[in-house]
Amino acid sequence: MVSTLELAVLVVALVALLGAYRVVRAVRPFVVNAVVGLLTLLVVQAVFGVSVAITPLTLLVVAVAGFPGAILVVLLAVFGVAFVPGMVVPPLVWF
Repeated sequence: MVSTLELAVLVVALVALLGAYRVVRAVRPFVVNAVVGLLTLLVVQAVFGVSVAITPLTLLVVAVAGFPGAILVVLLAVFGVAFVPGMVVPPLVWF
């Protein structure tokens, strides 16, 4: 015979499974965007020889924005605005 505790555990497990499915379904486009953006960045570096500094900020921009973010990062690196390898940030306070 099935007890109420077993039924409660079954209901909680089903609700958790449904919640996990919704989260995975919502996150999937962001994962695809991130993979496409990172592959774009790597292909541009390999084919065109553009050197882009791979930093956590670069990865964040490319992962969130995908292909357009990768193109933006590459353009900013080409023009020397940001994401340039070896770029030294000047200190905020001069002594």
